[in-house]
Amino acid sequence: MQESRLFKIVYYLLDKGQATAPELAEKFEVSVRTIYRDIDALSGAGIPIYTETGRNGGISLMNHFILDKIVLSKEEKQEILTALQTINITQNKNNSQTLQKLSGLFHLHSENWLEVDFSRWGNKEFDNEKFNLLKSAILCCKYVKIHYAGSCEIINKRTVQPLKLIYKAKAWYLKAFCTEKQDLRIFKLNRILDLEILDKNFQPRHFPTPINSSNTEYNEITLRFPKEMAYRVYDEFDKTQVQQQANGDLIASAKMPEDSWLIGFLLSFGAQVDILSPAYLKELIAEEAKLIYEKNKP
Repeated sequence: MQESRLFKIVYYLLDKGQATAPELAEKFEVSVRTIYRDIDALSGAGIPIYTETGRNGGISLMNHFILDKIVLSKEEKQEILTALQTINITQNKNNSQTLQKLSGLFHLHSENWLEVDFSRWGNKEFDNEKFNLLKSAILCCKYVKIHYAGSCEIINKRTVQPLKLIYKAKAWYLKAFCTEKQDLRIFKLNRILDLEILDKNFQPRHFPTPINSSNTEYNEITLRFPKEMAYRVYDEFDKTQVQQQANGDLIASAKMPEDSWLIGFLLSFGAQVDILSPAYLKELIAEEAKLIYEKNKP
């Protein structure tokens, strides 16, 4: 218990800079006498902690003190270096002076084991630039004008207040307030064809989580695929959602929104999908396939 409190005292002082003994005693629910014994113990362990008397006095750490091996385990240091690597990825940096300094300070080599590329195949420059521009607009609270390819409309122009970038179901999305619709919207990054950061600021706002945000509000869709489609099935469904039959067929079940996206999703499998339920989806897919045939028949 005392060891845990000693660490917490160090963290608290690193965060606050200075604290009085009564303040620490109240914070950690011990007596002032116990706090002074803890200070002696920390000093004896090599932590550069000291007290100053007087009106503006208190307990402090030396200005240049950092967490070293006395406080952080090897695993904790590695976690810090991994977190910095992740930050570098989101900033598209190939190297970081901070990461290099901490690696040297911790006497640990930071293995470059993680690589993330936000771009699609063959389109690295524009996709990464788009991501960075939106990140900058979010952090600076700047309006953004976008050209967006909607699912049911032609390409249109929108002016939005960008609030957050999210990664969901193998795709990046932008949560934003749309000034044209006067409502919160979610835009798929791949459908943002062009964007411009405007010289106009907005007040940050919260993008609420829907009350029924889980997929339990959707009906369950059950599909059957031949074994040859396993590569695609496991791209789209978690293995817990898939059952393999004796003949090798794959039965996939998941709760999905029944909208234009679902129609396009099912059509993307061509003749390699059999809709088991709900039955009315078969008719919708057949009608859409018929329209495609009529439009493209020779």
